[in-house]
Amino acid sequence: MLIGIDASRANRDHKSGTEWYSYYIIRWLAKLDAKNQYILYTDKPLKGGLLDLTTRQYFDESEQRQAVEINYDKKGYQIIRSPFNNFRAKVLGWYFPYFWTQLRMSWEMLVKRPKVLFIPAHTLPRIHPKKSVVTIHDIGFERERRLYGQNKMGPASAIGNKIINFLVRLFTLGKYGANILDYHSWSTKFALKGAKKIITVSNFSKQEMIDIYGAKEDKIKVIYNGYNKFLYQKIEDKEKIKRVLDKYNIASPFIFYVGRLEKKKNTPALIEAYAIMREDHPEIKEKLILVGDASHGYDEVEYQIREYNLLDEVMTTGWIPEVDMPYIYCGATAFVFPSRYEGFGIPIIQAMACGTPTAASCCAAISEVAQDAAILFNPTDVRSMTQAMARVILDSQLREELIKKGYARVSDFSWEKCAKETLVVLNNL
Repeated sequence: MLIGIDASRANRDHKSGTEWYSYYIIRWLAKLDAKNQYILYTDKPLKGGLLDLTTRQYFDESEQRQAVEINYDKKGYQIIRSPFNNFRAKVLGWYFPYFWTQLRMSWEMLVKRPKVLFIPAHTLPRIHPKKSVVTIHDIGFERERRLYGQNKMGPASAIGNKIINFLVRLFTLGKYGANILDYHSWSTKFALKGAKKIITVSNFSKQEMIDIYGAKEDKIKVIYNGYNKFLYQKIEDKEKIKRVLDKYNIASPFIFYVGRLEKKKNTPALIEAYAIMREDHPEIKEKLILVGDASHGYDEVEYQIREYNLLDEVMTTGWIPEVDMPYIYCGATAFVFPSRYEGFGIPIIQAMACGTPTAASCCAAISEVAQDAAILFNPTDVRSMTQAMARVILDSQLREELIKKGYARVSDFSWEKCAKETLVVLNNL
């Protein structure tokens, strides 16, 4: 059977949750499946760990430098290595920086479609095989619309954008405009209607789709996310930890957060809670390290840091390559995850795997994932967040309990397990 996979998100340089999910699903399917044939569709030539699916589950910087050669076979497919030689890639070139999925990929599905199409990230092309599977990670844009940006889609020019917006409204009978938030809503509803099967990453997200969209329960399969167990584990070598921390100018002791710096992730409230904690508990010396790219609402993050006079106490590092992240988890006093809405929350299980005590929001899927292996707080209550962070820093007995429970909980998750369950879905369509 020929299975096509949208690899465009997996191929991005700065990956977050959805991109890592796409990346590791592809790599593990390559290691598990010797029976089916695969085509990876991409908007740009594949690179890094997607060029060679036979390697271990992550690349360090030296390996990335060595794996830059891009070659094509006589039929125009990009050559990639896979354990069973059953993966190839097709670069679907597209001049415009928008509508690649709905126009270019739809054209490919019209002229040369695979038997099964797997979309790891929400957006099903308008034209697609009957046997299509889409992973919808969450629908927070329906519950918390004010936390999401409404960036326009289409040309940068005002005239071009007006034309695209008019065409989109005409196409959708006036229901949607050419902006990211409307596109999320339209594409999710379209996937729920058009896909043969929907995968989602938590029971919470499944119930959200049933409640908001009236989705059919038997159409949705819950498959939990995983984590790279070869990478995220307890590191005892203090010198190696220090070398990585020095690389990013991170001074111990510290607590940290990883994810986009934005309103949805509740980063501004985290800074306020941290400021209150330091005032209430002068014995706490931990700085706050924010790891991740700036996103919608980052200006508020900067404002909060200045407003609370925390320029010397709060540090933003930007995005950090995954190969360095376990050292940061293992060097931290605690991990904090204050998000307002999550379909899963991969950093939580990464922290548990590294033995890092965690304080996390009780909302959405986070409590489902963390269970009793994290101190949970109300993300809309800054005082609740403050108290949770202080407890996880100061209470040594609690820290030991969380570490022990975290190791037990994280044993339920792996990318290999995720890929095996996904393969069953693909084979049983």
